[in-house]
Amino acid sequence: EPLAKADDRIAEAVGVAKLSDVIVLCVGLDETLEGEEGDTGNSYASGDKDSLALPQSQINLIEDLKKLNKPIVLLNMTGSAMDLSYARDDKNFGAIIQTWYPGAQGGKAIADILFGKVSPSGKLPVTFYESLEELPDFKDYSMEGRTYRYMKNKAQYPFGFGLTYSKVEMTSAKLLNQDGLVTVLKNAKDSVAESGVLDAWYEVEVELSNTGAMDTDEVVQVYVKDNFSSLSVPNHSLCGIKRVECKKGELVATRVCIPAKAFLVYDEEGKLRLDSDSFTLYVGVSQPDEVSVSLGGVKPIELNLQF
Repeated sequence: EPLAKADDRIAEAVGVAKLSDVIVLCVGLDETLEGEEGDTGNSYASGDKDSLALPQSQINLIEDLKKLNKPIVLLNMTGSAMDLSYARDDKNFGAIIQTWYPGAQGGKAIADILFGKVSPSGKLPVTFYESLEELPDFKDYSMEGRTYRYMKNKAQYPFGFGLTYSKVEMTSAKLLNQDGLVTVLKNAKDSVAESGVLDAWYEVEVELSNTGAMDTDEVVQVYVKDNFSSLSVPNHSLCGIKRVECKKGELVATRVCIPAKAFLVYDEEGKLRLDSDSFTLYVGVSQPDEVSVSLGGVKPIELNLQF
């Protein structure tokens, strides 16, 4: 505003926060900072933000609020991954909720989570990186270092990660009709088109136990790792997913579909082929990576498939 002094609004927010027991801090971006090419305000970057950091004014606000030594719940309202290290590494931030752009009923939905009416159960559909320095140049189309399947460094918050107000653990997992899958994959060595592998589906049967104190949804995730082929991704790939309702104290059984195609790779000519006879399936509520296990406290079950 023409008559405003620098950081007037920050001083106003800090004044209100001083009178509060808990701070619910909303930060984030909008269409002027991220979006599509041609959007007003950020056409200089073809619609792409050029940093993982929040605007400097929001960083200043965060720093001033941290000095109050009061519990802070951070609501990050962005459409993309951000650098949240300032909140993760500070003991005054009691929680982080990635709300994306929540829409007209977003406030009510967030309030239901904040006040414990419902348990959060979302999982990240993208990787939150520690910094841009670990990624290739934006104009480099190589996948090296990009996404959870190719990255070498630890993620700040991994793809597939998300906490709930309860504690759900995977108590058992087994691949159904494993012999049938092995037979189909063996046939695919000679001819993928005639083996039936492109149309074949298999199931992983899992049991989940909610040992926490609250009803919640949980998302069963199955990842496959090719243990042999040089054509496969260096890490692992999501190949099955299912959202499951888990009442407190209950043991829930369910099945997750896995396409047999998940065990194939593309060769240098762009053709699908089987290039391995050794695979590992990771069945859990997150990726099997070190950061996910550390943050979530639940390690996926490993299933080995060899033929």
